[in-house]
Amino acid sequence: MTEPIFVIPLWADLTAVALGGLQGAVFAAGFRGQRRLDFLGVALIGIMIGMGGGLIRDLLLNVTPVTLQSNWYLLTATAASLVGMLLASVLTRLNALIVGLDALVIALFGAFGTSKALALGLPLVPAVFVGACAAVGGGVLRDVLVGLPVAIMHVGSLYAVAATSGCLVLAGLHAFGVPIVAAAIAGIVVTTVIRLLAVIFDVSLPEQRMLHRRKVAVETSAITIIKPDEA
Repeated sequence: MTEPIFVIPLWADLTAVALGGLQGAVFAAGFRGQRRLDFLGVALIGIMIGMGGGLIRDLLLNVTPVTLQSNWYLLTATAASLVGMLLASVLTRLNALIVGLDALVIALFGAFGTSKALALGLPLVPAVFVGACAAVGGGVLRDVLVGLPVAIMHVGSLYAVAATSGCLVLAGLHAFGVPIVAAAIAGIVVTTVIRLLAVIFDVSLPEQRMLHRRKVAVETSAITIIKPDEA
């Protein structure tokens, strides 16, 4: 008998989409760039974060994007974005809630991406890569759309590290025979906890410029400067 095709429960996928849309709309509503975003712009950012992770996941897996096979995904992302716009003034005062939503969103998309990749037969490392890309994909698209430096590429609070860690835990547990649902829950918890602790304690990876300066200092210390009168 052939293995059944892996299907993420609709309610779980829509929950991730809704949380992503809500968090994205709140972020966009409070955006203060060179140009303010109108209602349509805020809604599009919310929809992009809500649906971006699933789209990137399925494109990497070379399967038909699930988010485009049902009306519910776009409707859910749109509704969540509208709620985010309406409640933006209230939610922006609840910084802890926004940080928590952000952590949960990347955890859910990371877990779903890794689980689907494993179910389709991908090895552990590629499956973790797919999950991590799905986790941070919505945020990357958001930053590109609003013209910000991509979050995972500048000094921040272990955004991609948290996602990759959770995906790695999920894939590792599954490799040792843990049921995929239990492994996914563990991965979600790990990603969420790492992300929250990184924000609370302001932990981030070393800045590349610091490493570059150290390398240049070592290299230039070995150079002997010859003055003109010594030549």
